[in-house]
Amino acid sequence: MIQKEMYSYKTGIPQIDQATGGFDAGTNLLILAPSLSLGEELAYILTKPLPGEYSVMLSTNERASEVINQFKAIGADKSFVGVIDAITKSSTPTITDTGRFMFVTNPTDLTGIGIKFSQMVEAIFDGTFSGKETGLFPPPIRFCVNSVSTLLMYRKLEVLYQFLHVMTAKLKKIEGFGIYTLNSEAFDEKTVSLIKQLMTIVIEIKVERSDNYFRVMGIHGINADWHKFTLNRGEVVMAL
Repeated sequence: MIQKEMYSYKTGIPQIDQATGGFDAGTNLLILAPSLSLGEELAYILTKPLPGEYSVMLSTNERASEVINQFKAIGADKSFVGVIDAITKSSTPTITDTGRFMFVTNPTDLTGIGIKFSQMVEAIFDGTFSGKETGLFPPPIRFCVNSVSTLLMYRKLEVLYQFLHVMTAKLKKIEGFGIYTLNSEAFDEKTVSLIKQLMTIVIEIKVERSDNYFRVMGIHGINADWHKFTLNRGEVVMAL
């Protein structure tokens, strides 16, 4: 096993990777995006495991099978993807966990989500998650909460803030990379501001005349200008 220096997580976004070489291990990133934008698709791209990496998706909106199909569509190796599914168990109570698919009753079960996350991370660290060693230690793990918006519908802001505080701290400890999606239109400024406090970096998306634009806040050397972009087969394409 190779003992590595602090790992850098590539984003696939040219402006970011060229300026930073990738995000430092322990980074937590918020995608703040309106409905009907490319926010969720961008979250999948940022969560997709590159060779040598693992990914874990907490899904509050889609079943595990749908999540895996999304990852396959953008070229991810599903052997390195785990899903914590907060949807399926309410309609199929008998469904049981596997190594890479774990289920909680519903999105209110934050304690259960935390436990499943720890179990998955443990399996990744001890090499039993995929049966394929990557050779890197600690193993690089991307973790996505899709979405914080859904969790906020079920739990009070103070409770969810505490949960996210614990999760972001865990990601820093294991030298992972956290991605969190939040609907910019659904919550008041106080809520958005509080969630932002837990994050290292914010990518904000807006839609104008059906075109998507993003800006990045929190990275030294990158200004907060808006950039027009599209997505093509799992790649971020910057408009000229």
